Amino acid sequence: MIQTLFGSLDEQQKPSFLDRMKEAVTRTRENLTERIEEVVSFGKEIDRATLDDLEATLLGADLGTTTTHEVLEKLREKADRKQIGNVDELKRLLKEEILAILNATDSQPVARVDGTPEVILVVGVNGTGKTTTIGKLAQVLRSEGKTVLLCAADTFRAAAIEQLEIWGQRTGTEVIRTKAGGDPSAVLYDALQAASSRHTDYVIVDTAGRLHTKTNLMAELEKMRRTAQRIIPGAPHETLLVMDATTGQNGLQQARMFTESAGVTGIVLTKLDGTAKGGVVVAISRELGVPVRYVGVGEKAGDLLPFDPRDFVDSLFV
Repeated sequence: MIQTLFGSLDEQQKPSFLDRMKEAVTRTRENLTERIEEVVSFGKEIDRATLDDLEATLLGADLGTTTTHEVLEKLREKADRKQIGNVDELKRLLKEEILAILNATDSQPVARVDGTPEVILVVGVNGTGKTTTIGKLAQVLRSEGKTVLLCAADTFRAAAIEQLEIWGQRTGTEVIRTKAGGDPSAVLYDALQAASSRHTDYVIVDTAGRLHTKTNLMAELEKMRRTAQRIIPGAPHETLLVMDATTGQNGLQQARMFTESAGVTGIVLTKLDGTAKGGVVVAISRELGVPVRYVGVGEKAGDLLPFDPRDFVDSLFV
């Protein structure tokens, strides 16, 4: 599963994924490339002063302050040694630095015990596309011939339960639910018991995304984790945080709260096609220390793409 679900793609499929990634980051690429070429005009020596001018460009693409400063410092060292001769060389070195950051956070989910369901806990604030992402992920897994069960454990919002049931109908996936206001851990217990008895491959769990009661929310997530561990060894095997790419740096603080408290092992970045600041992918990897697993590039069920760091940087600097 791990290889199939999180990045190991059939070689014949890869070009199509790369093409879709290029399309998704078009606005970011145009913004970044155009500004780099403005800063580094034809024939201009690339020195520390030039790289200082590049800082605003990288920040404008939402790479974040920490990431931008680290990347520029490495480029300044190369500029001092006259190792950056032209704009093409600058872009190549930028690609290398960004790829190194993305690869540094590469990790895999906890391996499941053979014969038991793999449990994927999905967390994130309301409005990021969390429930929609769950539906798309179910579609991805079912298209690979896997059996999937959805668990509607966001019992705080009746609309979330209804939305998940709609995705269940679209994808032909059963949804285990309870009434609005019910105990999330209780419905999770029911879902995991059902999945275990049926030898289901995957259980994808929706969770509450409210922020106004941070302590209660995190206590609720911890209770759910304990419930999962009692029923299935090693569960949850993956905890995915769904983030909205269009919120950029503003979403990082909320993301830190989840990564610190909820044991997040991977990021799903939605709406990547709707922003010119796709550099936030790099900021997330560097500042949260968590790999991006998937990116959302549209509204359809097939618009959830496995994230490949090399494809991403190649798409930024075509």
